[in-house]
Amino acid sequence: MPAWPDWWTWELELSPHVLKRMLDRRFSEVDLRHMMERALGLTRCEEPDRWMVDTRHDNRSWQVLVEPDPLDRMMVVITAYPVDVS
Repeated sequence: MPAWPDWWTWELELSPHVLKRMLDRRFSEVDLRHMMERALGLTRCEEPDRWMVDTRHDNRSWQVLVEPDPLDRMMVVITAYPVDVS
């Protein structure tokens, strides 16, 4: 398991965007929390202060885009989507 940053343990805050995507991509907040608990890796994105979480859901690879909010000590979930691995 990778070394996780301090903000990894902060409470999740769900953005309006990810709430909409939950409906479109057929996953729930419970599913998302399970994905985060089983995260496989974390990569810094090109956009400052954003990170990509590699995880799995329903036997598929998924990525979850997060942005730590140090002022409120929350990890904001921006979006989540399945990844096609060919």
